[in-house]
Amino acid sequence: MTLHQLHAILQSALGWTDSHLHQFEIAGQRYGDPQRGEWGELGLQSETRFQLSQVMPARGARGVYEYDFGDSWTHTLQVEKFLPPEPGARYPRCVTGKGACPPEDVGGGWGYQSFLEANGNRQYPEHDELLARSPV
Repeated sequence: MTLHQLHAILQSALGWTDSHLHQFEIAGQRYGDPQRGEWGELGLQSETRFQLSQVMPARGARGVYEYDFGDSWTHTLQVEKFLPPEPGARYPRCVTGKGACPPEDVGGGWGYQSFLEANGNRQYPEHDELLARSPV
């Protein structure tokens, strides 16, 4: 898969809507969507031209995916192992997960902490406003 396809998968897995800019940083190179933003000025390589297997070819390879430069959600990506495809299985697929992801435009880590506090407390000052951001 290309890095662009990986971006789409991450957006789906995280429940986000691809409403913000993003980039990958892998082995000192940065990749992004050439159709959005001022990528040429930022010196980003086109994520549509690189396969994940090219830029992270070995077990233990690491990279960073950053989404929403205002909220600055950064995710460490690491190749743990390579598995043969299972006959009849549909890919991509999520094999494990835990917890919910922050909703779009929640305000970064600090905003997400407030969101979590409001979620469990109807008396929280911005309870209704913060929970209105949640997709659930």
